[in-house]
Amino acid sequence: MSKRGLPVIIVVVLALAVFLVKQAGCGPKARKKAATTTETKTTVNRNHGFDRRTSFLTYSKHAECRMLCREISRPEVEEMMKEGKINYNKSDIKNARCPRYAVEGNTSDGQRVRIVFAQCDESTAVVTVIDLGKDHACDCPGDDDKYRNRK
Repeated sequence: MSKRGLPVIIVVVLALAVFLVKQAGCGPKARKKAATTTETKTTVNRNHGFDRRTSFLTYSKHAECRMLCREISRPEVEEMMKEGKINYNKSDIKNARCPRYAVEGNTSDGQRVRIVFAQCDESTAVVTVIDLGKDHACDCPGDDDKYRNRK
């Protein structure tokens, strides 16, 4: 092999390697694009209506007390979140901190309930749980006439 032919062979081999790397999608642009696509799929944007995914659900102490008093379980709350109808007259979707959605429906044991969810970006909090068919004597934090949620 001559001294002149060696640089040509090296250039051809390098060009072929670059071509194969680009075809396989392993170049820097391909890695950056793949990372962006993954981030887009996992980024949560919950600012466009009520998000019914229960994976973000948290419970306030008030809601937990009301649930205990009214015998409403977490699975029933989750079912209502997925299947209930939003009562926009009782909702506060323009709340500055987190939109509040009043969701109504019947639980699996036939209770007619309204559950208020505060949907923030990082979680959805159960604010309160109301039995629309029966008054319960509860002594929960925040229970007074000023904040009573009427039917």
